[in-house]
Amino acid sequence: MTKVEVSFKHLPTTAISDATGGHTNLRSDIKPLADYFKITGRAVTVRLPDGENGAVLEAIRAASEGDILVIDAKGNKNRAVAGDFVLSLAKGIGVQGFVVDGVIRDMAAIRELDFPVFSLGTTVAAGNKNGGGKVNVPIAIGGVTVRPGDYIIGDVDGVVVVPQEDAEQIVAGAEAKIKKDEIRAQEAHVNGKESIIAYLDKVLASFS
Repeated sequence: MTKVEVSFKHLPTTAISDATGGHTNLRSDIKPLADYFKITGRAVTVRLPDGENGAVLEAIRAASEGDILVIDAKGNKNRAVAGDFVLSLAKGIGVQGFVVDGVIRDMAAIRELDFPVFSLGTTVAAGNKNGGGKVNVPIAIGGVTVRPGDYIIGDVDGVVVVPQEDAEQIVAGAEAKIKKDEIRAQEAHVNGKESIIAYLDKVLASFS
């Protein structure tokens, strides 16, 4: 894991989002299947034809340990991009997680795998394997463009994409935001109710 990835791993998505100006947050309906899931890694991108999932296997084969599969499934909620067997293959070679603009299936078995998935939910129907997908090409997912190698950070609040060329700048901005928030909290709570009122009055005065 690189120094930048280590830094992202210890930062909440909220601070990273603030540092990016909120321009690279995936839509809020792409959610973790478990609140404790946290992912930080580089994107292996997958573009799927509607209802297809064959290229997911190609992406797993192309991935390196610690990578995250980011899958543009066109928002299809009827056919799964993967089930427990495919996810077990990904986990077995070291893929860190899936981010899917679509759905998965075999939820009970996936819970036992304890493999991080961020998606639109689940379905009972399998995807088709007629081919035609693309791996490691620019995609659009959740309202955001993702390129191969971009950083993907996800937690209970959602998923943020950081373009690889901006990573160091965004880490610095997120760390600065956290420090600023710590100072703000100390100021607001130092004297209980009195300091809270003083803080609120100061902020409200700035609106005038």
